[in-house]
Amino acid sequence: MNSVPRITVSLADRSYEIAIRAGLLEKLERDMKRCGLKGKVGIVTDQHVAQHYLKPLAETAKQAGLEPVPIILTPGERSKTLQTVEHILNVLARYRFERSSYLLALGGGVVGDLTGFAASIYQRGIPYIQVPTTLVAQVDSSVGGKTGVDHRLGKNLIGAFYQPRAVWIDPLTLHTLPTREWIAGLAEVIKYGIIADESFFRYLERKMPDLQKQIPQVVASVVKRSCEIKAEVVAADERESDRRRILNYGHTIGHALEALGGYKSLVHGEAVGIGLVQEADLACFQGLCADEVVDAIRRVVKNAGLSDRMPHAAPTRIWKAMLHDKKVSSGQVIGVWPTRIGEVRMAPLGKDVFDRWCAKSRAASRSVSVLS
Repeated sequence: MNSVPRITVSLADRSYEIAIRAGLLEKLERDMKRCGLKGKVGIVTDQHVAQHYLKPLAETAKQAGLEPVPIILTPGERSKTLQTVEHILNVLARYRFERSSYLLALGGGVVGDLTGFAASIYQRGIPYIQVPTTLVAQVDSSVGGKTGVDHRLGKNLIGAFYQPRAVWIDPLTLHTLPTREWIAGLAEVIKYGIIADESFFRYLERKMPDLQKQIPQVVASVVKRSCEIKAEVVAADERESDRRRILNYGHTIGHALEALGGYKSLVHGEAVGIGLVQEADLACFQGLCADEVVDAIRRVVKNAGLSDRMPHAAPTRIWKAMLHDKKVSSGQVIGVWPTRIGEVRMAPLGKDVFDRWCAKSRAASRSVSVLS
């Protein structure tokens, strides 16, 4: 099969395509020429990904008549800082990259966010292409143009909306993903079914054992459908003024848990998985959805191998961390709440409601501990 499935992110003159195919990474010469790459191309990656994919991608770039310049970063969320962006910019300046020079973000969400942000500010903006190698990046962070870095007070507080010129997805790169990262990525996949597509959610319920085994056809189907949903949402609301905010479901609590753990105890998807369940429980507490909705979400999250339990942390610390999130508006925490599977609504969360929910949750946990 020679054709490559392509999904268009429709954004007028900033529109671009998502190409998805197993083995795509080995056959990018045509895509490089198609996108107009020439001269120097910076390949931004991390030490782990570089071991597997930097050399073949650099060789393909050379075959396309390009001059690849590797920029290898320390892996992990803790590298997502302004200091790392400065390092990327220093390399670009040292090698005299021009406005027509491209960057390739080869790696997971951290690499993609850093590369996109560096591209957005170097010489007031140079083009970049996402080449995601993790499940989270392939189904979520590589699409939509959100770029940036973390601040000590919150995740992704510094950044810009800056769309890539293309997204090149090779599901085969997921084979080198550590098991923990693969499972964590499933949280973002589950999110799409909850916020926008009940039939996709039911598909995930049925196919979770196959996903756990990384059956190629199932993985390709899940990546494609996730990208289709993300592309539709981004096209409708590029800068997160309205509909795009539904993509934050699970992230209000999730980001707070990441920050409280110093970005060390939980990886992103693990925190989001907890957020999916706990925010559904909060929605139920507010009378926005039925218990059956929470039960369904909890079941699929646990079947994916993710935790559904809040780590031990004082409610006041969690609330404070939530207030530092970029989704706060006019001092209010704006939550995304499921009303049923496939549909959510956005509404502010009051501290009094949060405190009462926390008290109820702690009481329920104590009851379970006594009974077990």
